[in-house]
Amino acid sequence: MTDVSAFADMLSRDHGLCVLSTLRRDGSIQSSVVNAGVMAHPRTGESVVALVAVGGARKLQYLRADPRATVVARAGWQWVTVEGTTEIIGPDDPTPDTDAEGLRLLLRAIFEAAGGTHDDWDTYDRVMREERRAAVLISPTRVYSNPG
Repeated sequence: MTDVSAFADMLSRDHGLCVLSTLRRDGSIQSSVVNAGVMAHPRTGESVVALVAVGGARKLQYLRADPRATVVARAGWQWVTVEGTTEIIGPDDPTPDTDAEGLRLLLRAIFEAAGGTHDDWDTYDRVMREERRAAVLISPTRVYSNPG
């Protein structure tokens, strides 16, 4: 099952917060709390879990080496997990079809998908550029949850 609608619902219950797990080069697991949302992939239109990561973050290094990731969202005793393959789009991970303007709009779209709002988009854009922020798109290969 790869329908991420239950994951999107769970994210909405706790401000888009979830736990992202990646694999280190030695095979051990690295986990961090991130803010994510569900949105249409900018090229394929398929539903993906999307987040923004600061350039130079370890999670980006690990995902470049092994693009598999797991994200878990929870609220109370309920949880939903998405396992999938990631794609990184950013200043250090350019794609032929995403220029600087496309990246700026993609980072805004992810922020909004994760429930974010902003009073000063120019400042938001500047900070994203200065921090070399990248979009991380997780295409689901498996979705599961506890009964509830």
